[in-house]
Parts: sequence; structure tokens; C-alpha cells
Amino acid sequence: MIRTIGLAATIAWSLSSVVAACPFCSAVSQTLSEEIASMDAVVIARLVQAPPAKKDASGTPTKVVFQIDEILKGKSHLRGQRRIELLYYGKAEAGDRFLIQGVDPPELMWSTPLKLTPRAIEYVKALPKLPPKGPQRLAFFWKHLEDREDWLARDAYDEYARAPYDAVKAAKEVFDHDQLIEWIRDGDIPASRRRLYFTLLGVCGSKADNPLLEQLLRSSEKKDKAGLDALAACYLTINGAEGLPLLEELYLANTEADYAETYSVIQAIQFHGTSAKLIPKERLLVSLRLVLDRPAVADLVIPNLARWQDWSQIDRLAELFRKADEKTTYVRLPIASYLLACPLPQAKKRLEELEKIDPGAIRRARTFLTFGTDTNQ
Repeated sequence: MIRTIGLAATIAWSLSSVVAACPFCSAVSQTLSEEIASMDAVVIARLVQAPPAKKDASGTPTKVVFQIDEILKGKSHLRGQRRIELLYYGKAEAGDRFLIQGVDPPELMWSTPLKLTPRAIEYVKALPKLPPKGPQRLAFFWKHLEDREDWLARDAYDEYARAPYDAVKAAKEVFDHDQLIEWIRDGDIPASRRRLYFTLLGVCGSKADNPLLEQLLRSSEKKDKAGLDALAACYLTINGAEGLPLLEELYLANTEADYAETYSVIQAIQFHGTSAKLIPKERLLVSLRLVLDRPAVADLVIPNLARWQDWSQIDRLAELFRKADEKTTYVRLPIASYLLACPLPQAKKRLEELEKIDPGAIRRARTFLTFGTDTNQ
């Protein structure tokens, strides 16, 4: 049996080389800026006449005409074209304005028109003028993170999810601390967005935020701990190594801690070991080793021990391998991989001993699973 979450964590963190602004967030889709950059022509056009309610007599959908008001990109590809005829099935009135994008000149293929409000028009027109990175860019999207138009809020979120973490730290003055606290307290904010707001609070917050953060970390309510990985990372960003004892007590050394919550806190420690680098790895490893006392979840931390070249646990892991039962046999694969990655003669000796107990686990480790080690100590 191979634990899906543990294996996925190993792969994701070993392959990750660029840390996004929110290392615990995933962009929902391509940002509008990225989409525009990939297009040959981009225009804002006005609907000349409302779409007909029915198809024509032959049953064929009827195209409607759009008058180009502004060309945002690709003027040369339009060659003086001022009107576009396209199928449009949505509800609209004459005069409504749309974003329309085209590819593959000279005969451009046009996208489905996207209806724009006056507010959205301002947003779209501002995008090409923004710097490609830096505080000024993030300041623009900050204003739209909880925009009343959902698609603008989604696009702003995706921009933050893609921005480098260093760029976010440089934009510390952009963020409104009190607004972040308000969003974090809002129970209707999705977990994905809470993760972003915890990450930003880590950048601009202080120990004055500890009462709230500790209340959330100690809470028994699932909704309070939505985005726990980012919450724990935020707490460590603000408190440094002083924040580790609480996480150890609640999640790492606690045998009653929920599996998923333990995993989330381990992710926070991974982030601090690979990206934030505010806490010495030697101290982070002390925290991770506590999980080895919980055989049912020990597989979650073994990849990090190998990646960070902590070879102090050879004998302890070999003993875990020997004692693994039907419920914890999955721990043998990461242990074998740890020993294979270890350059010490002692590891080779332990492998030879353990291979007699479970040759299949050693064989699978040799074939499928490798740990990337982190030499940046």
C-alpha cells in the first residue's frame, strides 16, 4: 500500500523550483494577462444589434455584428477592419460592450465575446499598461481580490497565486493589514483564498496577530482551520522558531492529531525550509523528527529528512521498517528510498538487512522513488 498524499507530496516538493506568492494556492486558470499575451489581436467591441431570439428559417444560428471601439492589441492584423460578425448566444442589448480576442492571422479566428461592465472595461484596459512584475502590479490586483465582479476577483487571485514569493515580500506596503484580518475572519471566504490571505498576513503582520492565529490553530472547528497549511506557515513567518513548540504540541507530537492536519503543518514546515528560510533547517528537522514517533504518519516526513540530508535517523528508520505491520507497511517504501539516498556506509548495511525482510519494498524504491536532496544548507 502506498499513501497517495505522502507520495504526491514527495513528487510535488522535489520538482518544485519556483515558489509562488501563495505556495499553498493553485491558480484556477490562465490569467487574463497571460491570455491576452497569447493572442494576436484583442479588441473591445460594441454590439450593434441585439441577438435574435430565434434561429433563422433554415434553423441556422444567426451571427450578430460587433463594432470595434478600441484595439488593445494587433492593429496591423485587423487591416482596417472595423466590424466583426460572430455567433453569440447570451443575453445582450445593442450598445453592450465585449472583449473579443483573435488568433492565427491573416484570417483571424475570434473567441467567444466576453461581456464587459464599465468596471470590467477599466480593468481590461489597465492590464497592458501594468509592469510585468513588482509592487505596482500587485497593488493593482490587490484592489480586486474581493471584487464584486466574480471573474475580476478570480483573475486577481490567479495573479497573486502566480507571482514569486519574493515579489510579494517586496510589496509589503501594498497590503492593508486590517482588511486581511477582516477577510480571514469571514467564514464565507473559500479556503483557497484564506490561504492567500494568511500568506500575505505573514508578510505584513506582527506578533500582535498571535491571539487570533493561536485561537484558529487551537480551534476544534474545521472552518477555523480552513487553509491550515498557510495558517501554520503564517504563524511561523511572524514568530520564527518560537512558533514551532505550539505546532509540535498540537499537530506533530500529538498522536490524536488528524492525519490531514498533520500533513498541512508539515507542508508549512517544508515551505519554511525551502523558501522562507527564516528558521534554521536544523530546528525544523527537530520538529519533523517528532512525527517518526507516530508510525501511521511517519511517511509524511521521511522525504524531507532525505531531501535536507538529515542522515541521523538511519537506525531509527530501520527499526520502523522492521516493526511495520499490515496497517503501516506503506512506510517501508520511503524508508528504503531514504536509505538509498544516504551516502553513509551504515545505510548500505541497513539496506542489506532490510532487504531480507521485504525485498519487494527495496526493489520498488530502487525502481520508482528517488528523493532530490537539498544541498543549499
